[in-house]
Amino acid sequence: MTRNINFQLHATEGRARTGTLRTPRGDIRTPAFMPVGTAATVKAMLPGSVRATGADILLGNTYHLMLRPTAERINALGGLHRFMNWDRPILTDSGGFQVMSLADLRKLTEEGVTFRSHIDGSKHMLSPETSMQIQKLLGSDIVMCFDECPALPADRDRIAESMRLSMRWAQRSRDAFGDRPGHALFGIQQGGDIEDLRGESAEALRAIDFDGYAVGGLAVGEGQEIMFKVLDYAPGMLPEDKPRYLMGVGKPDDIVGAVARGIDMFDCVLPSRSGRTGQLFTRRGVVNIKNARHQNDPRPIDDQCTCPACTGYSRAYLHHVFRAQEIISSMLLTWHNLHYYQELMSDIRAAIAAGTFTEFQREFNALRAQGDLEPL
Repeated sequence: MTRNINFQLHATEGRARTGTLRTPRGDIRTPAFMPVGTAATVKAMLPGSVRATGADILLGNTYHLMLRPTAERINALGGLHRFMNWDRPILTDSGGFQVMSLADLRKLTEEGVTFRSHIDGSKHMLSPETSMQIQKLLGSDIVMCFDECPALPADRDRIAESMRLSMRWAQRSRDAFGDRPGHALFGIQQGGDIEDLRGESAEALRAIDFDGYAVGGLAVGEGQEIMFKVLDYAPGMLPEDKPRYLMGVGKPDDIVGAVARGIDMFDCVLPSRSGRTGQLFTRRGVVNIKNARHQNDPRPIDDQCTCPACTGYSRAYLHHVFRAQEIISSMLLTWHNLHYYQELMSDIRAAIAAGTFTEFQREFNALRAQGDLEPL
């Protein structure tokens, strides 16, 4: 099998790692955060603006794109990169998580999942083979295998059944993906919060041999304490020389804690969604710009931040445009949050390279414990 995507580790501190995932469309510095472009756009952001925050890679969503505008249409128009005007790497999820969340609108079998569209009720079928075909039509650089993900908490039998189905689907995804130079396929570890099932899943995935490995089945309602408990052992079950991706995570303290446990890649809708709802991430935690305390405040969101929202606008202005539901509010607040996340990843990489990540983590937690800057 030919592979034109490779992963190089540069430095480690404890279980924290920094490296580079090299692809034909550009290098991805790890630990990396992938902004989510669900429907071929990061909401309220231009592609150049997303790149300006420091993002090396975006995530696209197979489920949403297959329904609208369809993978066939995107392929006919030159592929997802050209369609959305993003020439850097793109990772697409398999659609499995979104389909599983449809609950009463889907039917699960060994073959795959039959479901009805949340848009118009039309009937569709996703299987490992169709998921691979859709992601190939999209032209994504990193493809995720098709899996099933039960919500936590769940009993052992349900988790075990789901995990073993996902491992059978992983082999079918590998077979359907074939040999695609310049494109990578990631396997997804399942097993809920049960250590021996996680080990069984990891063993099955290693035998199949993937270009990278995701820790799936977390951030599905279990809370940070259980998530970290799983991450204390799950990443170590996966190959050291391949990237490890924690799907759907998360808050800044989730990311720092997961990096300390050996995770290299992250994605989450939180920074963009929070920007549209007036929640801003800063060195000292979350600022709710909708609060009345900001209406006369001339200060920036964060005086050490260099994003356009902080260098050009006051909290008072941002409070005003948010309350007035002006479009510029979503633009500026999303830009700030994505800038904060990418700056956090850059600081993490630098700390690991310098051998000071433990100190960085301690200072990160201490600063956030202080809370937002005192009001005027």
